[in-house]
Amino acid sequence: MGKIDANPVEHVGQAVEKAVEDIGAYIREQREGAQVSLRQLARLAGVSNPYLSQVERGLRKPSAEILQQIAKGLRISAEVLYVRAGILEERPASAVTDAVLADLELSERQKQVLLDIHQSFRRENEHSAQSQAAQNQSVQNHPPRDLIGERRAVPARPSALFPETER
Repeated sequence: MGKIDANPVEHVGQAVEKAVEDIGAYIREQREGAQVSLRQLARLAGVSNPYLSQVERGLRKPSAEILQQIAKGLRISAEVLYVRAGILEERPASAVTDAVLADLELSERQKQVLLDIHQSFRRENEHSAQSQAAQNQSVQNHPPRDLIGERRAVPARPSALFPETER
């Protein structure tokens, strides 16, 4: 039999610690990849060097506002940082999502609105496709009676349909 956790609160606490460490490591990885020093990023994000260092080492959990400033300093999407920090749920990837997130001319708010609209259209199309599939399945399971071999009353001669043709 499986072992049941004696303290679920402790389990949640460990998950939060892991997320904090992950976001810090991710920020460090992005900073190093962009060849930006800790001091430069701290200045761009409007935080102190020691605070940013603590975030990168997983000792502090940054707020959504700080994550947005860090994202701006790294020139990456704040949404990516929010997902990594567990603030947002991950969205399915698509070419449209990638393009919107990569557009440096849009603000984070504009990106969010565009992605929300795009996602609502996708959900609507998915719902329509599911409805159509259910309707098609219903027709397959219960075809119209004249298609399954029932006899129809057919006139014996064309004149019964068109009396004016008989002379």
